Amino acid sequence: MTGTLELSTPLPTAGFGGMVRLAEAPGDAHALVAAAEAVPETLPRMLAEAGGVLALQGLDGISDDPMLLLRLSRLFGPEVEDYRRTLTALNMVHGDVPEIFIVSNVPPVKRAPPKRPEPPLTADGRFPVQYPQRSGWHTDQSYRRPPPDISLFYCKVAAPRDQAQTLFADGTAAYAALPADLKARVDGLEALHVKPHSGRTRADMLAGATPGPQEPLARSQRQPVVRAHPVTGRPALYLCESSQLDWFEGPFVGLEPGPHGEGAALLDALMTHYTRPEFVYVHEWTSGDLVVWDNRCTVHTATWFDADHVDRVMWRTTVRGNPGALYDGEARSWLPPGAAGKEAAAAE
Repeated sequence: MTGTLELSTPLPTAGFGGMVRLAEAPGDAHALVAAAEAVPETLPRMLAEAGGVLALQGLDGISDDPMLLLRLSRLFGPEVEDYRRTLTALNMVHGDVPEIFIVSNVPPVKRAPPKRPEPPLTADGRFPVQYPQRSGWHTDQSYRRPPPDISLFYCKVAAPRDQAQTLFADGTAAYAALPADLKARVDGLEALHVKPHSGRTRADMLAGATPGPQEPLARSQRQPVVRAHPVTGRPALYLCESSQLDWFEGPFVGLEPGPHGEGAALLDALMTHYTRPEFVYVHEWTSGDLVVWDNRCTVHTATWFDADHVDRVMWRTTVRGNPGALYDGEARSWLPPGAAGKEAAAAE
């Protein structure tokens, strides 16, 4: 008999998100995947109902059977990205399941964690979540058109509690709470998104860098600042901060570019608003946790951990297929002509 998935909302200490559990067999990863596959529309519906973030706990079985993560990912869209086909360094790709991207400080990945905020606490002694004290806020692969829909992030080896958290912000609630003057400015506005480490970030410009020509498959991409969610129809902010926007031609199309211009002032105002504590959920990871988030209506950022003394291993998958009518018929900006069809066929 197939078990029943239960959703409780919102997530602890947050105003959005939801916790999913299998009533009959909590913590049994194989049973949960079977239950989700038996009624495949359940988890996507729960994600929409919860406002874009789902947390599932006790799924340690995924560590021994990584195909479970891929099976769950396939419930959220028609295509799960194969990282062998997207110029990803192979040391960051799972050896048996190439749809899994590895985020870890452990060799051979050896990815360094973010720096601590400066100062490390807010003025009233709290854990900082709000931009600009907390940096790195982004939505996955916004530098591609069409951008991806859903990400799944699984914790194989957790850092100690109070380190290596992941923070999520609710773009739907943040947009709804925008003052009328800011809503009027962003409706119809586009931002210019760029791949990190492109030499076109705010820090690069402030350092006096001169960016080279962009490769044809890595050009900066226009994205709407406000997106109507293709499932719920609700408008949400779709935005990143400094390191994933093109500051030499943006950050916004049609506004004064550069780190001291009109566009910079608007971005700072929007990101400060978007990441206000009432819109943020802080996830403290435990091994076996899985968090699913909707890139179309949320942003997230990682936090520091003591990578010199502790190990952390995370697995991520990326799901595509329903970016919305705005992108209908578009070729994929990051693939050469004809490659998109081969990639999609390989995913079937």
